[in-house]
Amino acid sequence: MLSTMISAGNTMGQLQQQLDTIGHNIANIDTEGYKRTDTSFQEVIRQQIDNQPDKAKEVGRLTDYGLRPGAGAVMSQNLVFSQGTLKTTDRKLDIAFTKPGQFLKVEDSGKVRYTRDGAMYLSPLTDGSGKSILVNSQGNKILGDNNQPILLDGSAEDFEITADGTIEATAANGTTQQVNLGIVQVNKMQSLIPSGGGLYSLNPGDPQALTALTGGLMQQIGMQQGALEMSNVDLSKEMSDLMISQRAYQLNAKSITMGDQMLGLINGIR
Repeated sequence: MLSTMISAGNTMGQLQQQLDTIGHNIANIDTEGYKRTDTSFQEVIRQQIDNQPDKAKEVGRLTDYGLRPGAGAVMSQNLVFSQGTLKTTDRKLDIAFTKPGQFLKVEDSGKVRYTRDGAMYLSPLTDGSGKSILVNSQGNKILGDNNQPILLDGSAEDFEITADGTIEATAANGTTQQVNLGIVQVNKMQSLIPSGGGLYSLNPGDPQALTALTGGLMQQIGMQQGALEMSNVDLSKEMSDLMISQRAYQLNAKSITMGDQMLGLINGIR
């Protein structure tokens, strides 16, 4: 009974983590650029418990020699980077990636992060230069292809963003300015580490996991102006997984209750 209760207790802990992950996916169903986390379970290594030390005495046995009870299940998580649906906004500083694996570079707390959220805004500088810096919805600086923040004329009133990531800003006096967004192609999705807020960092142990799309490689960029890529969360799937996980949690909880009752009966024998 103790083995059964330990197995059920271990599994319940993993199921709770799955419930938390599903809840996080559902909470971000309307978050631009959010990528859902998929969960799966593997059985923990089984333990061999023999009927007796001498296997030779079990000759002719019809059932398997010994028992192999498990110790529960362990959950693994995997980010799913499938393309999300595109939402048309008709806003000039909104972009949506149309090709998988491409990310926008931003600066977060002095470090380079990557995101699929293409909502951009102008934040005026307070140094009297009349310039504005390009930021995302969280205030993180958007980086150009030179890994530097993008500065635009504060009077810019019209923006044209081409499919290769070039921004042409037109000021009130008619002058234009062209800058290139910092876009990367991630070759190994498993090297991305979630950093919160739709941002991802790169595993420092795998520097070859991405390619900077600069120069001639800019032709490989695919993006659409006036649109945003929405979350790739499928609500119907998440709700189905939620009910299955809740049922599994209830089953393991019942197993612990029954084990406790049977131990109580054994202790009550006089």
